[in-house]
Amino acid sequence: MKKLMLMAALCLMGMAAQAQQNLSWGQGPQVASPDVHADNSVTFNLIAPEAQKVQITGDFLAPKKVEFGGNTYDAPNVVDLVKNEKGVWSFTTEPLKPELYTYNMIVDGVKIIDPLNVYNIRDINNLFSVLLIGGDQRTDLYKVNKVAHGTVSKVWYESPTAGLTRRLTVYTPAGYETSGKAYPVLYLLHGIGGDENAWSELGRAAQILDNLIAQGKAEPMLVVMTNGNISQEACPGETSEGFKVPTMMLPKTMEGSFETAFPDVVKFIEKTYRVKKDKAHRAIAGLSMGGFHSLFISINNPDMFGYVGLFSAAVDQQQPNGGFPNIYADRNAKIDQLFAKNPKLFWIGIGKTDFLIKNNNDLRAYLDSKHHKYTYLETEGGHIWRNWRIYLSEFTPLLFK
Repeated sequence: MKKLMLMAALCLMGMAAQAQQNLSWGQGPQVASPDVHADNSVTFNLIAPEAQKVQITGDFLAPKKVEFGGNTYDAPNVVDLVKNEKGVWSFTTEPLKPELYTYNMIVDGVKIIDPLNVYNIRDINNLFSVLLIGGDQRTDLYKVNKVAHGTVSKVWYESPTAGLTRRLTVYTPAGYETSGKAYPVLYLLHGIGGDENAWSELGRAAQILDNLIAQGKAEPMLVVMTNGNISQEACPGETSEGFKVPTMMLPKTMEGSFETAFPDVVKFIEKTYRVKKDKAHRAIAGLSMGGFHSLFISINNPDMFGYVGLFSAAVDQQQPNGGFPNIYADRNAKIDQLFAKNPKLFWIGIGKTDFLIKNNNDLRAYLDSKHHKYTYLETEGGHIWRNWRIYLSEFTPLLFK
């Protein structure tokens, strides 16, 4: 009996020790990071008494210009933290405008997430710490508020065209499960290097939809967030390839395969969910590469979508050899065919310093020359999620009215 009690005690001690490995026992200085003050200035802290240099980089800092591949980009700046006698490095910002910010620490040249901030997010193959400062009407859309919430599901579907079982993220609005109604659908596409998680995580799509619907500004709708990398089954870590390192440039990127296979998505959604199955109740929109896909999917299927949104879209990029060049052939003639079908909305949004603004201006010049009606929004900043969240917030209330 004593032997059994001893064994039980040892097991309990082992379980307790295992649990303790995941707990912080308050060793060292007790500081918070980020620490948001009443005036919306923020102090970032890092406990690193042995470090020689600590910096922070993030989109709350004024951007710097970076040249890459013949284009000029806005890139986050870098500032130094100051070390105190307890080994705590700190930096305090000026009062920040309400926004969802991302940032990293740099410790002796190594970029890390903030170890005192449990909230982080992946964008392609980078991890960022996240900070949300609310307080205005726009950024409050990005918060989880006390409203009715929709459901976000990860759904697998068969794509015969791609020859793969692939994954979608699907948002269904509050009440979908019990209403018995059929709903309109927005197909929402990510940018290069992204995946089916990008819009729900970086874009705050579910929160934006929940809040706009609750405010009566947007119609209840499904939002289908695809994986635009047609050679992928799903986002990194969720495929049969295991924990493969994420990368931006994947096989069959922007060469027509995704556009060719897109009807598989629409067929699956319309077979599986209670949705309205006509052009007037379908919308498509996307950012960057997703805007490129949205443009070419819509103009190659002019009877499919009544609403088209191009967010910082790559609208006129030279395509690689191979693939399906017919998808990109005769772009302007296909645009004319689309407008001959009288889409209810053709929407373009882009930042003033976006490296794609010239291509978008060229597209607008063509639309103007043909008297094609469109809606245009130009915002501050460049090719960034801050703008794409704005565009989703502005585009969605215009749908299905």
